[in-house]
Amino acid sequence: MTAPLPASPPNFVNEDDDELRRRVMRRVAWRLIPFLGLLYVFNIIDRANLGFVKDALQADLGMSPDVFSLGYGLFYFGYLLFEVPSNLLLRNVGARRWIARIMISWGIVSAGTLLVTGTTSFYLVRILLGVAEAGFFPGIILYLTYWFPARERAKVVSLFMMAIAVANIFGNPLSGAIMHLMGGVSDLKGWQWLFLLEGLPSVLLGFAVLFCLTDRPSEARWLTPEERDWLVNRMQKEEQRRREIHGADRLAAMFNGRVWLLICLYFTVAVGTNAGSAHFPSLLQKQYQDLNKLELGFLLALPHIAALIGMTLLSIHSDRTGERRGHVAFAALVAAAGWALAATASSPLLTLVGFCLAQMGMMSMLPVFWAIPTAFLSGVAAAGGVALINSVANIGGILGASILNQFGLWSMAGILLLGAGLAMFVRPETRAMKQQAEEVDRE
Repeated sequence: MTAPLPASPPNFVNEDDDELRRRVMRRVAWRLIPFLGLLYVFNIIDRANLGFVKDALQADLGMSPDVFSLGYGLFYFGYLLFEVPSNLLLRNVGARRWIARIMISWGIVSAGTLLVTGTTSFYLVRILLGVAEAGFFPGIILYLTYWFPARERAKVVSLFMMAIAVANIFGNPLSGAIMHLMGGVSDLKGWQWLFLLEGLPSVLLGFAVLFCLTDRPSEARWLTPEERDWLVNRMQKEEQRRREIHGADRLAAMFNGRVWLLICLYFTVAVGTNAGSAHFPSLLQKQYQDLNKLELGFLLALPHIAALIGMTLLSIHSDRTGERRGHVAFAALVAAAGWALAATASSPLLTLVGFCLAQMGMMSMLPVFWAIPTAFLSGVAAAGGVALINSVANIGGILGASILNQFGLWSMAGILLLGAGLAMFVRPETRAMKQQAEEVDRE
């Protein structure tokens, strides 16, 4: 007999669904999402901590704001080169071993950032971190398509991506505490301790991945035979139906126009989120000059609390209605309004409210967005297409911090407004496609 499940697990299906489906989705969700979310928490902490130490790093190493912004963006150079090969390798090698490799290597490089001594070493370690981490996020998105039907995917991705908000809610105060308390200990700067203490947990979690993840539903010994057979059959039927509807099971399919429209759309949010990550700490520090690093860390948690609420509500509503592009466009408009408010704010409080709206809008775009390509790409095209979207669009990550540094907050508002417009050009599913998808649900 299987162990009883928690009383209030994530609910991925409506009450009209049969008991077996509810039980399987519940067990899979509780098994995978908390652990994957924990991995992503440390992934985000290892990315976001650079923005937190911006002022200290510039002062200690004599960097100009432009040098820092370029170095911040160079992380995505490695992404651009290695994201697609990494995701194709994950599909062939298996998620368990490949994600473990990614986490161990990026944890080592992230911790090694404490050894940076100048511009050249800073640029080098940022490129190496991008190479080490390439494939993590699209790999998880691909991995989730093995376990969850498309109609439940925005909610599932939202649960996973809550890790971004959680990482910043707790990571910013943690970073502030390290900077405030550890500076000078053993002759290391506060920012050096930050990279060391926040990088090593990723290495340890990488080894945990080898024991905690299961590659495919067919290997899930933690499901009963009945549950495992139901899930395997359900996902096989959905995969076959997706190929029949879209014909998107070849690697060449990821180069079609629909994919490249999604790349352009994702580029806009990549610019905004990475610019915010790089500059929110210093921008708020200028508004609240009396705060120390620990107090600033708590203040920076507020935009991410707003993001947590927004992305949860929007993804649930998108799954219930089955509509995607309008939800993405609405979130982009909220983000643009937030940036515009911050640009025109006459008080520190209004600036903070603007940043909360901007972060809420940008983060709410992401789970709904990622439900779009995984609904029509399959097989090799899913592995390559998801990685292609994430890697090419993250050129916005290379440029985002520099764009904000050069052109100000209004540039972010304009770019997110463009994103809202692009979202409305994404081709929605036709009625015939929806009917065919409903047939899978009934089988």
